[in-house]
Amino acid sequence: MATLIYTSTHGSDDPTRASFPFILANGAIEAGHRAEVFLAGEAVYLMKDSVAEAVVPVGWPPLGELLTKAVQGGVALHI
Repeated sequence: MATLIYTSTHGSDDPTRASFPFILANGAIEAGHRAEVFLAGEAVYLMKDSVAEAVVPVGWPPLGELLTKAVQGGVALHI
């Protein structure tokens, strides 16, 4: 089992890129690995509930759902 750390500085202005760390972390958890997400810069604002619910990446569920799944899966968040 590996520990994977995903980082991002993308905020709500690019919803798909902003969601990638959570999409990838959820995939890692499902594959049996540990995952962590490190957010910096504009990505920090994604932690506001109102922002997370408004961010909808192309072809994926809203960031709020991805974030909830990540937290329930034990993904460590570093902000």
